Amino acid sequence: MKKLKRKKHNSVGVGVNGPVERGKSTNCLASKQDVNCGRKQKLAEIHQALSSDPVDIETLRRAAASKGGLLTDELRRKVWPKLLNINVYELPYKPGRDGQENHKDYNQVVMDVRRSMKRFPKGMLSSERAVLQEQLIGIILEVLRCNPQLNYYQGYHDMAVTLLLVVGERMTIAMLHTLSKYHLRDFMDPTMDSTKHILNYLMPLLEEVDKELHDFMIRAEVGTIFALSWLITWYGHVLSEFKQTLRLYDFFLASHPMMPIYLAATIVLHREKEVKQTECDMAMVHLLLSHIPQDLPYELIIGQSQELFDRFPPSLLARRAELRSRKSQSMSTFKTFQLSTLHQRPDSVLQRLTMSSRRAARHSGLEVALSRDGGQRWGKGSKMVKMAVWGLSATLGAAVLAVAQTALDWGPDMLLQLF
Repeated sequence: MKKLKRKKHNSVGVGVNGPVERGKSTNCLASKQDVNCGRKQKLAEIHQALSSDPVDIETLRRAAASKGGLLTDELRRKVWPKLLNINVYELPYKPGRDGQENHKDYNQVVMDVRRSMKRFPKGMLSSERAVLQEQLIGIILEVLRCNPQLNYYQGYHDMAVTLLLVVGERMTIAMLHTLSKYHLRDFMDPTMDSTKHILNYLMPLLEEVDKELHDFMIRAEVGTIFALSWLITWYGHVLSEFKQTLRLYDFFLASHPMMPIYLAATIVLHREKEVKQTECDMAMVHLLLSHIPQDLPYELIIGQSQELFDRFPPSLLARRAELRSRKSQSMSTFKTFQLSTLHQRPDSVLQRLTMSSRRAARHSGLEVALSRDGGQRWGKGSKMVKMAVWGLSATLGAAVLAVAQTALDWGPDMLLQLF
């Protein structure tokens, strides 16, 4: 691949695990012990970003994209929801099985999930895999049921299984719901026209960096279909090592929805010599490119993909005649989605607010029950409500008395405003 020019930085460089000040942390890369030092620093930065109020999303994005990604599945379970603006205390319920068979895509989903055995960890018990596959079917059908404007595509289950193996059933539903509305939206049209439109960005990217390689592929008439499964599964379908898939998911979740096509261009550019040495024939070039080497230097390729994106952003490429005919829904909604992630509260605050809301809801439920029995609404001077409060305090203690008395004076709406 032709080397992409790196942007100059004044005071900071990029170390093994993110930004480091020049002159102060260069020795931190010299030995194994110092690499651990960089890892600890990155962990500290991620935890600090998660506990900030509002959450420091920009730091989390940089951590996910920089070398090593989010480091552990435990961190992914904390950071991935923030990257998608998901409240971990307001997750959807587990889907029921009733009526699943009536969905128009039921048979196709079941067939795809049943064929997905290689996507599960080696050595997993067949009974455990069967449970996960049933969950996978339910997750996909639930997201489609809630979004009837979206259409299932083969490869969608590869996205779902990657999430399920890391974050569990309920979080997977929430994440897949958001991803389907934004990052994956172009793939979920009734036809593949929008998907083809995204693939059409590949050749212009190659032309910008390596005209000779671009022209060779044009003469071979290889097209871009070799990259289809890469794009629509975020490479989950074609990589054998799950850790590589997770590394790419860190990167894509923190990036623009077009980033997978930039990674595809970078992979082709990285294999420039192999491609040019292949017979200039559609079948031969397609065969070569459709199989991704498992030993690719992924950290290098991720960094080069980001550089390629910075030099030739989608807005610049979209001015080309061949890309002007269609508008990407994922691109057009990305800015709004990105802005929506900037004002999230840390989980500690969300937990407190959720508990307060549930307490208020319980008290509101008490109000409804009393009203049904002919009692008056919440408010000062209601003898029936006061009797209920006294009964609660005798049973549950003084803490409940304080909360209930506040609700008596202010009402549930004021309680919610207080918290």
